[in-house]
Amino acid sequence: MVRTGIAGQVDTPRENNLKHYRRLVEGDPYYQFGLTHSDEWSYSDVLSLMSKSCGVVADENYRWGIDTIDPDRTADALEALADRMAEAARRRERVMFATGHPKNLLETYQVWASALRERGCPIVTAAGGFSYEVNGYEGEVPPERRVLVWEEGVGIVVDNLLPRHSHDPFAMQAALAALADAGQPWPQLVIADHGFAGAAGEAGIPAIGFADSNDPALFVGEYEGKIHTTVPLDDGYLTEDYLPLCAYVLQRSGLL
Repeated sequence: MVRTGIAGQVDTPRENNLKHYRRLVEGDPYYQFGLTHSDEWSYSDVLSLMSKSCGVVADENYRWGIDTIDPDRTADALEALADRMAEAARRRERVMFATGHPKNLLETYQVWASALRERGCPIVTAAGGFSYEVNGYEGEVPPERRVLVWEEGVGIVVDNLLPRHSHDPFAMQAALAALADAGQPWPQLVIADHGFAGAAGEAGIPAIGFADSNDPALFVGEYEGKIHTTVPLDDGYLTEDYLPLCAYVLQRSGLL
């Protein structure tokens, strides 16, 4: 992980991390990932939590340059993920996968979904075709319409059939609503990131979320008991860079 930059010194710059922490405490929904917070969080509180839970530099005066993710924290969270997947396999639980990083994490989730399916776990999908409009996030030209699709059991959003990066909780909220409307049970475990993970945790579903050092919402959600485990890692690398991580989780969980 350190060699690739998934953990250790990461590509996500310090100034971007701090900007996102400020946006979270200012109540910007784009950075809340569908989570509500029970406590009043200050910028200093969030930075302190991110230092403890993710491994970023704790010094508030360090504002520019390289930031860090502690690989030991990543490894510990991956072990928790693997152990929870092993439990899901033993119990044949209903599991849902989704990602706001389809160009980076989709194949990893698909491998895990396939392994759990082979052990008798129903891989839950719902609300395919649900769409919503976004307006000018991070330099995007508004309006754009995102559509929820399921690729080999993993939820993503697309625009004009192209996979898109997404922070939004709306697709997960729609999937859970569709299951409820159809009288079908919700998943017993969600493995996801961004708003997919946040919305599941907010709904009370055990959720394990991958989060970069500039994604404080899931770490805050874990601290407040809404997220089962947050895995700190740089989420912007190539699919093949996550293969060792993917295999490790399968091996520890007994699914390989």
